[in-house]
Amino acid sequence: MPVQASFDELGRALREVTFCVVDLETTGGSAAGGSSITEVGAVKVRGGEVLAEFQTLVNPHSAIPPFIAVLTGITDSMVADAPGIAEVLPSFLEFTSGCVLVAHNAPFDVGFLQHFAAALDHRWPAFEVLDTARLARRVLTRDEAPNCKLGTLARLFRTGTEPNHRALADARATVEVLHGLIERLGNLGVHTLEELSTFSSRVSPEQRRKRHLADGLAHAPGVYLFRDARDRPLYIGTSKDLRVRVRSYFTASETRSRMGEMVRLAERVEGIECATALEAEIRELRLIAEHKPAYNRRSRHPERVVWLKLTNEPWPRLSLVRRVLDDDADYVGPFASRRSAEHAMTAAHDAFAIRQCNGRMPRSPSMSACALAEMGRCLSPCNGSVDATTYTVEVARLRRALLDDPRDVVDVADTRMSVLAGQERFEDATVFRDRLAAFVRGTARTQRISALTHCPQVVAAKRRSDRCWEIHVVRHGRLSAAGVLRGGVSAPEYVASLVRSAETVIPGPGPTPAASASETECLLRWLESPDIRLVDVDGTWTCPVGGAGGQLATHDAVGVSRTELVPFDERRSLRTAHQP
Repeated sequence: MPVQASFDELGRALREVTFCVVDLETTGGSAAGGSSITEVGAVKVRGGEVLAEFQTLVNPHSAIPPFIAVLTGITDSMVADAPGIAEVLPSFLEFTSGCVLVAHNAPFDVGFLQHFAAALDHRWPAFEVLDTARLARRVLTRDEAPNCKLGTLARLFRTGTEPNHRALADARATVEVLHGLIERLGNLGVHTLEELSTFSSRVSPEQRRKRHLADGLAHAPGVYLFRDARDRPLYIGTSKDLRVRVRSYFTASETRSRMGEMVRLAERVEGIECATALEAEIRELRLIAEHKPAYNRRSRHPERVVWLKLTNEPWPRLSLVRRVLDDDADYVGPFASRRSAEHAMTAAHDAFAIRQCNGRMPRSPSMSACALAEMGRCLSPCNGSVDATTYTVEVARLRRALLDDPRDVVDVADTRMSVLAGQERFEDATVFRDRLAAFVRGTARTQRISALTHCPQVVAAKRRSDRCWEIHVVRHGRLSAAGVLRGGVSAPEYVASLVRSAETVIPGPGPTPAASASETECLLRWLESPDIRLVDVDGTWTCPVGGAGGQLATHDAVGVSRTELVPFDERRSLRTAHQP
């Protein structure tokens, strides 16, 4: 099936766009099912003027079903001497080069063309596709058109060509339908390809009247802030083209009722231009965290994350905390919810017999043993059952599982799950599985983030399609500077200047010493993307060889199997198969 290309960020005036309206006749409804093309018709138009037409019969190299012959009037004798699709397709692709493809029920026509392009080893161009049937459903009411068939729309718009199930005639009728829809939408302020492709009748006239709020914004990457009458931020977003993106809120198919409500309250839109899309994404995260706009749901409260803390005291223990302090303790996370943090902590307690009681304990305690000690699940320093050296060794093993190698926790959980599965106690086994998954994901996140935040500085570059280079300076996991190196500029001098002007970062404690975990992970995604070149690395950027990241594929596979309702014993086999 064809995939409609995204029109986001284009913003081209409709009068400047060259459309190629195409229609096919076929022997059946599915190319994958063995149906073939019998006729191709296409009309190239721009600014309401017909530029060229393309029409040819196509030999399907198979018999045309009688009902198709009756419907289209195309018979076996008519296509006997016609060229095959192997000859027609290259000419068609040359005819449509640089155009926006238009079809009525585009998935059908474009799907056939893509199928034969793949079968004949032709590269399918990245066409932008517009479906007049889909657009008509958005524009017209049931009172105007009971359905959106081409014949119905042709009568509504009084086209000069009547559709008759022949490719060129149907393509000509579709051109007139397209122009009729564009003319109607022009009165509603739809003047660009992006606005046309995303138009929705759900956008109220009040919203459309506010599209002037985007007029002062630049065609550049950055962050936009919708503000109310009291200048409070309502919503913060990011885009590669500020002006085009903001205009889409007033004319596009924004179906979220909350966004419509937000636009009605907006009185001003502020744009902050950024050098790169990555810088815009980072600034968006910071601004959302700072202002907490009412209509943003994501990233509003980075301070609400939970950390798993291995305390620094005579008899260390695990604790769940909201803040990372400068107390020489070890922190793991952050976890998005307290529940997942509790799962991870329980997985650690299952594997290590450290104390689970709250509060500090003196170096020489003299208290009563708890139930966990009687069950053999705690070394029980409270009543002197263990000496400091033995307890320190257990804590060191736990610290290694948290920061370097989780296999001790994995082995214990796997053993428990195997025993329970053997007893057909599958629900009990899933409890240990969920605990282990939370532990592995939390420790893997810490190790991945810490690998970058331990580096005082990383300078990296990525080449863009316009031959310019995006340069970013990252210090302790925080974006400190961003710029674009253009042709004719000395690269070493530009990078040195960018580094000198970069934000000074004084790191704090913990795995995220200078930025939120979300920001550092955003930077990591960019740094780990293809074609990145490391210009300079100050420090050592490494992850533990046996770290928790090596276990993630296993638990991701288990997560997928859960959603697909695979029986537990099969899921367990899947986990084993993915064990590194």
